[in-house]
Amino acid sequence: MCVHVVEHLDPTRAGAFAALHHLSLFKSTDIDLTDISDFPYVLSYGAQSLSIVQTEKGSPGPVNASFVGGKTVHRLKFGGGKGQMVAKAVGLNRGVVPSILDATAGLGRDAFVLASLGCELTLLERSPVIAELLSHALTEAQGSEVGEIVSRMRLVSENSIDWLQAQTSSVADVIYLDPMYPHRDKSSLVKKEMRLFQTLVGEDLDDEALLAASLEKARYRVVVKRPRKGDMIPGPKPSLQLMGKSCRYDIYALKSIDGIKR
Repeated sequence: MCVHVVEHLDPTRAGAFAALHHLSLFKSTDIDLTDISDFPYVLSYGAQSLSIVQTEKGSPGPVNASFVGGKTVHRLKFGGGKGQMVAKAVGLNRGVVPSILDATAGLGRDAFVLASLGCELTLLERSPVIAELLSHALTEAQGSEVGEIVSRMRLVSENSIDWLQAQTSSVADVIYLDPMYPHRDKSSLVKKEMRLFQTLVGEDLDDEALLAASLEKARYRVVVKRPRKGDMIPGPKPSLQLMGKSCRYDIYALKSIDGIKR
């Protein structure tokens, strides 16, 4: 991977990221593939957004984490509110608004939905590149129509297991996990974004340890998102499951979610 910044932009942030992670830095008005063809991925700081571009011939378009416009706002308006499965899984349908730790933040899609429903969230992301995408998206959204929503989202760029084990007490009412697993869905979204994640982040081979650490630090429940027919994470059996068309939510109840102050 290399880092690219549009020539007329201040290169300070791009340069700092490249230096911190020992990546080559290119400046230009447009990405010149002849200069960067040796790099399969480019973290591109553009005038409008920060995105990851794949250089391989026939690769899909750029991937970013923007919360402004597009599919994110469409889901906000028409996604179903507290009737969505993710909302039910964390307990929002019970008339409470839990604090949530999203320990596998990714591009922040589920976290944004939960924040839009009033939850305060801490987002943990261990991949520096994905965390940079998400950080840029949160900054971009400040002052926009979704500014109030993202004000409830706090990003921490750290390994989730290490971070959880370093805490001396419970960290949230609910801990939410969406570990990386092999995707067999052939949709364009999965092929574009999940192929990127599997390359940059890899599968979560430590999901058993992450679940164990989460069960120690959640106050009321841990929620794990899995493929509908996927295996459960080794360890304790979930208390209940919510089944959807393509995914399910394994819920590990520690005590009644109704105990949260209304």
